[in-house]
Amino acid sequence: MNKPKKPLVLSPHLVSPKGAELSEFEFAMVVCWNAFTRWLVKGASATGVGDMTFIDVVVLHQLKHRARNKKVADICFVLNFDDVHVVTYSLKKLVASGLAVGEKVGKEVLYRTTDAGEAAIEAYREVREQCLMSNVDEALNAQLPEMVRFLGGLGGLYERAARSASSLR
Repeated sequence: MNKPKKPLVLSPHLVSPKGAELSEFEFAMVVCWNAFTRWLVKGASATGVGDMTFIDVVVLHQLKHRARNKKVADICFVLNFDDVHVVTYSLKKLVASGLAVGEKVGKEVLYRTTDAGEAAIEAYREVREQCLMSNVDEALNAQLPEMVRFLGGLGGLYERAARSASSLR
């Protein structure tokens, strides 16, 4: 006799009477997020750039995006970070390590990658191709656009929920 499938959830006490599906998704998202951030850190470490957090890695790549100097506020907006100080600290670390440089323009500081930062990004790209992209097959690649739309929609759901929760205080 087959037992009914028991949902795999992070927090059983949060499972809604409406169903366990969202709780199952949240658990999968936590596991995936941790694997993703671990990949970012290990991928960057494999390039020899030293001790970087996942925030350092994504900020460095954002600095390269479109080869334009970036304001802290713009980096935070694009990456959906609320904590400006976390991004500012990451930028200070990237500048201190020689991977980025800040230039004061008026009242703001604009950041960009240095030649060393560009080299680190290219090395990361090579590691990414070797370790990650070599494992992506056509079937997964075909599913990714739908996953992007799905996650974007869920991001909106969680943003609305966060705003609602903020109004409860």
